[in-house]
Amino acid sequence: MSSAEHGLLVTSGPEARTGADHTSNIRHSAHVAIDITVAAAAILLLMPLFVLIAILVSLDSPGPILFRQERTGLKGRKFNIYKFRTMHVQENGPIVQQASRSDVRVTRIGRFLRRSSLDELPQLLNVIKCEMAIVGPRPHAVSHDIYYGKIIPNYNARFNVRPGITGWAQISGSRGATPCSADMEKRVALDLWYVSNASLMLDFKIIVKTVLMCLAFKLDAY
Repeated sequence: MSSAEHGLLVTSGPEARTGADHTSNIRHSAHVAIDITVAAAAILLLMPLFVLIAILVSLDSPGPILFRQERTGLKGRKFNIYKFRTMHVQENGPIVQQASRSDVRVTRIGRFLRRSSLDELPQLLNVIKCEMAIVGPRPHAVSHDIYYGKIIPNYNARFNVRPGITGWAQISGSRGATPCSADMEKRVALDLWYVSNASLMLDFKIIVKTVLMCLAFKLDAY
């Protein structure tokens, strides 16, 4: 006896996929709206801090206040990420050297900004522009995406969600330089776990833990 004879309607095929896609689009739109609201509120709340950091960066060394570098976002789309400038150099090309401990390129105020992660605050603007999320895989330099995309399986699956200001990998101890491919493989595995398990509750947990770690200078940034 068929399902129809029991009074049941079993939806499959294109109709089921269309319904699932619609639900997914609604969740994505809601997530984007929440991110934009949080980012806008944070910018307004932290505006005095933005101004103070901008003044300190300007006084500490010559160069622009904001650092811009091309990164890869959702579905592989390129965008310019914003940070408070922390180095004397402005690398943005086929060769980008990762920061290391005691890096001579880092300015005096830049060292504090990087250690406290305050240099990342301008990325709230990227969130408002829908280029980034509050939480998601951290975007790497494009040259690094090209390199690791060739040697790490499923690396590009990171681009199935918007990149984030903070992420599961960062609060799990995988931040900083990746001197060997195994270090990046660990970070990508954590990123892909987030991609598969993303939820508003998980995002909230990551945000809270990020704030606590920043206040305690425990994000191991340099």
